[in-house]
Amino acid sequence: MKTLNIDIETYSDVDIKSCGLYKYVQYHNFEILLFAYSINGAPVEIIDLAQGEKLPEPLLNSLFDETVEKRAYNAPFEWYCLSKFAGKYLPLNQWACTMHHGLYCGYPAGLAAIGKAMGLPQDKQKMGIGLSLIRKFCIPRKPTKTDPRTRILPHHEPEKWNLFKEYCMQDVRTEMEIKKILELFPIPQSEKELWALDQKINLFGVRADTELIDGALYCSNQITNELMSEAQHISGLDNPKSVQQLTKWLEDETGEEVENLQKATVSSMIKNLDDGKAKRMLEIRQELSKTSVKKYTAMQNAICADGRIRGLLQFYGANRTGRWAGRLVQVQNLPRNYISTLELARELVKKKDIEALKLIYGNVPDTLSQLIRTAFIPSDNKKYYVSDFSAIEARVIAYIANEQWRLDVFRTHGKIYEASASAMFGVPIEKIKKGNHEYDLRQKGKIAELALGYQGGVGALKAMGALDMGLTEDELPDIVARWRASNKRIVDLWFQIDNASLNAVMTGIPQMAGRCIFAIDGHFLTIQLPSGRKLYYPHPHIKENKFGRPAIHYYGIEQGTKSWGELSTYGGKLTENIVQAMARDCLAYALINVNNAGYDICMHVHDEIIAEYAEGDNVLDEMNKILSLPIPWADGLLLKGDGFSNGFYKKE
Repeated sequence: MKTLNIDIETYSDVDIKSCGLYKYVQYHNFEILLFAYSINGAPVEIIDLAQGEKLPEPLLNSLFDETVEKRAYNAPFEWYCLSKFAGKYLPLNQWACTMHHGLYCGYPAGLAAIGKAMGLPQDKQKMGIGLSLIRKFCIPRKPTKTDPRTRILPHHEPEKWNLFKEYCMQDVRTEMEIKKILELFPIPQSEKELWALDQKINLFGVRADTELIDGALYCSNQITNELMSEAQHISGLDNPKSVQQLTKWLEDETGEEVENLQKATVSSMIKNLDDGKAKRMLEIRQELSKTSVKKYTAMQNAICADGRIRGLLQFYGANRTGRWAGRLVQVQNLPRNYISTLELARELVKKKDIEALKLIYGNVPDTLSQLIRTAFIPSDNKKYYVSDFSAIEARVIAYIANEQWRLDVFRTHGKIYEASASAMFGVPIEKIKKGNHEYDLRQKGKIAELALGYQGGVGALKAMGALDMGLTEDELPDIVARWRASNKRIVDLWFQIDNASLNAVMTGIPQMAGRCIFAIDGHFLTIQLPSGRKLYYPHPHIKENKFGRPAIHYYGIEQGTKSWGELSTYGGKLTENIVQAMARDCLAYALINVNNAGYDICMHVHDEIIAEYAEGDNVLDEMNKILSLPIPWADGLLLKGDGFSNGFYKKE
């Protein structure tokens, strides 16, 4: 197949970072400035569209030619921009995204970052001057009295423009060099098809309730002003939001040292303080810290002219497992809703009736926070159909560990929290129900299920909020011991996976554990999942970890620094990677089937699919059935789809 490697530079008045690709491209003054390309690996050429050059007819035709594979780093950008340029959507099945390929192989996102991680020679890496040139030529400038220009054009600074052209060409060279290395480790065809579906979903987007968003921002602004005035009146502080000012005031008021004003610390202090000025100041800080304003503002920024928000999901954004990551509004971490009268709350916010909100719900910022999900609404004459996998990670880990009692639970009633508590404490499951004192054990079963599946201990229980749920520190070791004793096959699985990865790295001989194949492929440790997809761990090696045990180390993005560096792993963490990756593959299979069934998928959040469809009696049942279908590559994995339909999005 012929190849066409592409990089473009563009201009639009819209801020792509806050508004997203689709709104950026749809703006009236969007234009492509430069088009750099290489055909079949030939020397890179460039077309200066900004200065009147045209794409040659053969090159334009190649954008539609099915025998030519178009390649680009972050191909969705080039695909959508060039579709706008061409006046119609270019066929997606002819595109290959080198960023996706890099993420698939465990490398960081970003052309400069992956080039450095791969150790490309300097002449093959991205030019460092690019950001300053993009700021100069690709975004509007604020006019001044001495320079009224709102934009820098090529003829204004011809030397810089020529450097910009070289920068664009160098991006193609870098992308080609990266692709050459990655081609040794091919992406499965199923993943390419899934990437194309992801573009379709992001392009369709989600309709936003603009009236609700406007009302929420109005109410939030009014309440913020009221709370700030109250805080200033109570404390006399110029800026009650200032951590430094508030910390000193609280220490003077309470006579105690305040360690920090982080969320957990503030909650703890409120619990321990008597009613008074200090407690009220902390309550105000809590209310002011709600994320609702940021979410609503993010929505407002990203709404396209037709009222839809697009580009909410980043394919392979979590590249250790291949799961999606949230973008713009960050739909992966939306606040939960628990008030029962969501419809009423929505109407009051739309009417900007703050007094009624206070009277009925009390805490207005919290109410606005709970309504964030409901700002996503279906198209006219459609409903949302929302279906998710019930306890997907618990089902997958039971499947790969062959933990029979858990498989029996999912084969029958599916109550894993009650069943776990029953197994841990030797109490008949029939007694663990509301109204019986044994029902308290369900809470212990639930926290154990959520925290302990991946070799976690007391620390994992605490991180999952065990102490906030009313459990005592002394109870936690017993919960860990009981859970592990009742899940011996899962405990064995951790060590089988640890040994398989160590042996694969030490011997180079493929190993089998947890229905996966561990092998060395080039400079990677790979874990082949039942779906055929592989997880990649670059530059694996063995050395002692902080506990003095031999452990797999590899290179990846460090959580704290967000930079490329050495990481260590162990059996439980690899188990987590495998389980979450398999759950992701189940979601991928369901997305394809839901799409093929004619549903318009707006987005998906974790293990939940949100689709639009005309109202019908059996629509939800059919969608749930699709999620419950057997997976061809996972014979015996028991899945269940469950959900609801509604006129707006919510957490059921």
